[in-house]
Amino acid sequence: KFKSSKDDAVNLELAKIYKTKLEPVDMILEGGSVEFNGEGVLLTTSKCLLNENRNKALSKEQIEEKLKNLFGLKRIIWLENGFIKGDDTDSHIDTLARFITPNTIAYAACDDKSDEHFDELKRMEDELKKTGFKLLALPLPKPKFYDGKRLGCTYANFIFINGALIVPTYNDENDEKVLNLLAKALPDRKVIGVNSLVFVRQNGSLHCSSQNRYKRV
Repeated sequence: KFKSSKDDAVNLELAKIYKTKLEPVDMILEGGSVEFNGEGVLLTTSKCLLNENRNKALSKEQIEEKLKNLFGLKRIIWLENGFIKGDDTDSHIDTLARFITPNTIAYAACDDKSDEHFDELKRMEDELKKTGFKLLALPLPKPKFYDGKRLGCTYANFIFINGALIVPTYNDENDEKVLNLLAKALPDRKVIGVNSLVFVRQNGSLHCSSQNRYKRV
């Protein structure tokens, strides 16, 4: 969707530093557009991967085939609903629903009927209930604005690191509630909140600003 030559240049430099071989992919596939449970299941959104500004020449079936071949998948779950106002990614899954264990999905939820997210996130919740996974609702923070525009604040944009989970916070009354929910769901990890209001001014939160480097097994 956006120019990525500088992003690609960073990847090339990192590959040199870590002496890692890069494997090119013949489709547009941003990191935030796919979510894995580590056991062969991928979660994504139709609004992003099937958007004409991504892979216009590929059908849904062709995209699925490529994803299965790339990642050795057993199942792909497509969400048709869900968005975060202020996000410019066409509904990256990392703003909406994430695996916190192989069997549990944490997702952005909205119970305020006056909020513009209410209908879409309720429909997304209904979709998630049909997946067979355990669910953990993460209530959205109250609307936050900068320069007259609503910021794309979502608690789903967290980052897993060794022994911990880093969660974006927004100086909001729901910050502590969400941190406690995740700490209870992940007793073996330290849950750390990081104020991310500055990050979201640039249309992305913590996970959008990071890239995991996994140790080979």
